[in-house]
Amino acid sequence: MESSYNKLHYRTGMICFFLSGIGAISSGVVVSLLRDRYGFNYSFTGTLVSIMSVGNMISLLIAGILPDFIGEKATTLLLCSGYAIGYCLMAVTGSPALLLLAFLIAGIAKGCAANKCTVLTGSNTDDKPRAMNLMNAWFAFGALLCPFLISFTGHLGFSVPMLAVGAAGMLLWILFLRAGLPGRQAKSGSAGKKTDYSFLRNPVFWILTLLLFCQNGAEYTVNGWLVTYYKNEGIMAGALAAYSVTIQWLFTLAARLFLAYGIKIKNTFKALSIMGTGATVMYIILIRMTSTGPAALALGLFSVFLAGIYPMAVASVGKMMSSASVGVLLSIGGLGGIIFPWFVGIVADNTTLRTGMAVNIIPCVGVLLLSLVMLHLTGKEEEKAE
Repeated sequence: MESSYNKLHYRTGMICFFLSGIGAISSGVVVSLLRDRYGFNYSFTGTLVSIMSVGNMISLLIAGILPDFIGEKATTLLLCSGYAIGYCLMAVTGSPALLLLAFLIAGIAKGCAANKCTVLTGSNTDDKPRAMNLMNAWFAFGALLCPFLISFTGHLGFSVPMLAVGAAGMLLWILFLRAGLPGRQAKSGSAGKKTDYSFLRNPVFWILTLLLFCQNGAEYTVNGWLVTYYKNEGIMAGALAAYSVTIQWLFTLAARLFLAYGIKIKNTFKALSIMGTGATVMYIILIRMTSTGPAALALGLFSVFLAGIYPMAVASVGKMMSSASVGVLLSIGGLGGIIFPWFVGIVADNTTLRTGMAVNIIPCVGVLLLSLVMLHLTGKEEEKAE
């Protein structure tokens, strides 16, 4: 059974997701460099960040559909070229139109990499939860590394950090090129295998999609608002608040490695319900903290509980896993990462930022409730299988 899996595809998925972590998270640092260099206002700076999310969402869907027409290899190489091209474009121009294009195609590369790495890794292992946790640990490691990469190369010139990230994107493209991905499928009437969309009729798939919607909402709200919240509340000042991102990714990396190697998950949805409970409790504690040390610890523990939800939910797709199903799952689930941070801002504008941050309790509770629903639906089957 083990020999039927493609080890090259598995390794490619792992390494490319590490490189994608560098490319995806670097955008937040690079956009601040561009703003300082060219004097962009906050509105345009926010638009650059948003257009990358748009590219990511579009790509997740296209990456599941386009292979029917041009093949997995051509689709992956075409869409993932956006990291190398996008960051190199950022390095050489201050044109708003070209920068919008650069961030859009970098977002497209991010979405395609997430889709293909998930499929390559998840389809070539007997232990999907462990593989997904390990793959996302590699992403967290890349995310943790990118600020240091940009800081180190920044001493060599303004354009060098973007070129360095672009080089990482080029390496990702080369690895996909050498991965032996299938070409264009045979035309109808021959032995070609068409994409199976039966997952769309499976209620379990949609519950998992909603669970990811909530997980993305909880994570992206903290990613997008916590630094501002800490500064506004006087919990962490100036540059110290920016290091909250480092704390978050350090604890996330540690938690995913522990889930991959330190513990054997017997019941996925029981584990998810525990994580949902922990994330909810720790988030409530997090927004009630008023001093630096306890706030940092609460953030770290919140990150620990949240870290395993995404990879384990994706792994639970099981036999339904394909480029098409992962595309739908991640793109619709990703809407939570757009809607909830926006909703926090709306509430904050009409009340206070502390009240707005309290909105994020909703997706945390959503993860818990949806995990309990899945535990109820699948618990008996998992117990029989043990």
